[in-house]
Order: sequence, then structure tokens, then C-alpha cells
Amino acid sequence: MIDTLSLASHGPVIPVIVIQRLEDAVPLAEALVAGGVKVLEVTLRTPVALRAMEAMAQVPGAIVGAGTLRSPQDVANAKNAGCQFGVSPGFTEAIAEACQAHGLPLLPGVSTASEVMRANAAGYGFLKLFPAVAVGGVTLLKALSGPFPDVAFCPTGGISLETAPQFLKLPNVKVCGGSWLTPQDAVDARDWARITRLAREAAALRA
Repeated sequence: MIDTLSLASHGPVIPVIVIQRLEDAVPLAEALVAGGVKVLEVTLRTPVALRAMEAMAQVPGAIVGAGTLRSPQDVANAKNAGCQFGVSPGFTEAIAEACQAHGLPLLPGVSTASEVMRANAAGYGFLKLFPAVAVGGVTLLKALSGPFPDVAFCPTGGISLETAPQFLKLPNVKVCGGSWLTPQDAVDARDWARITRLAREAAALRA
């Protein structure tokens, strides 16, 4: 099993991907990897998501994870689809136990200090702050660094290419999530070259 914190070693941004058409899955993954973005979070928000994950997991260089894990069944489905990690919008013990049972590394979501404590008590020291901008963004992350100096974050939700550097320069932020790498209009147009350019821009971001 991979350590979710090691995901940050592959680049500063993890794209949050929504796949509407199964045929887009592989070329989209290939375009992102070509741009230097290897860690791919595919959300469980569409009927084709699991089959898309399975297809994308076969793309050389891609490290595919399942986003929007909300139930133990989601965890089992993600593991069976070949995902290497899972991401949840919030934290529950049931999700954590299911991930442990299935051997699926989890990046759990939190949005408050109480949730950080709860996830931390369950053994998680690398957490997703979600929805990052809506719950306080950079200001909240700075505040959390005081009582939780040993906790690292992946802020996701409302972050753009322009604002990502503000997050990435924080000591407790190791990587950030973003949907701007895979704009729906580019995917609909199958403009894979544009997505590769966006991936290159994201991969070049540094704290």
C-alpha cells in the first residue's frame, strides 16, 4: 500500500476529475500524464466513474484514486476497479475501517478543528481540507497549523491556477486538489493538447 502523503511527491496538484463519457477516460489520463501530472483523483459522481477508473489505472505512469467515497461499498468498488488510493469529502469511522479492511490508503476530508482531531485520533495525519475556499482557505490553514503542527493538508475546492501558489507556500500544505486541469469544455471537445498544457502549468507550480 502507498502512503497517501507520498502522493505529494509526484507534483504539487492532484486533479479532481469528473468523467461523463467512458471513451474520454484513457485519452484524458494520457494527456495529464504527458503534462507531468501522474496522480489522478476520479470522482464517483457519474454512472461511468468506476469503469473509467479501471481503464485509467491501465495508463502507464498514472496513479489513480477514487474520489467522493461516501460508503463502505464505495470503498470496495474503488478497490475492485484498481484504484491505489481513496479520497472522501468528509471523515467517518466506517469509511476508515472499510479502507483498512480493503487495503485502500485513504485521504479523508475535514473542514473543522473537531474533524481534524477525529481523523487524527484514527491515525490520519494527512488530510484533505474540503471545501477549502468555502470554509476559510489560507486563513483557516494558517490557524490550524498552531494546534496541529504535525498534520499536513491537501486543500481542495475552489482553488485555481492563480490561487494555488498561496496554498502551496503554507508549511502545512503538501499538495492541493483542483478541477481546473480538466475543464469540461476541453473534455467535451476532446482537446487533449489543452489539458496537457494545463497539466504542465500545474506541474510547474512551486511553493
